[in-house]
Amino acid sequence: MPMSSFRPPQNLSARLKFETAEGVLHYELMEEQAHALGRAGRKVEAALAALRDHPGGEGRAEALRAAADAVWGYFVQREVMGLRNRADVIAQYGIPREVLVRLGAR
Repeated sequence: MPMSSFRPPQNLSARLKFETAEGVLHYELMEEQAHALGRAGRKVEAALAALRDHPGGEGRAEALRAAADAVWGYFVQREVMGLRNRADVIAQYGIPREVLVRLGAR
């Protein structure tokens, strides 16, 4: 019997193709989530740096608003990924209380 006559059963080959396609899609979705979280994290870092550069006076209110928006976006992105613990993130980024208050945190 020639080797080319061997074929896996149709139901098995169809199942393998589905799982492979599903696995690729799952990998790509996780990769995009990781990139999105990284981008959001960089926005938080930049916004908090800008806030530190405006210790008072003109521009402080806008820097505070931008920092609160960036932190909110980061929190939302983390929650979409199932990451709900904010305490570590707050400590890691050194998010000031005034930013958290604008988000409604106490």
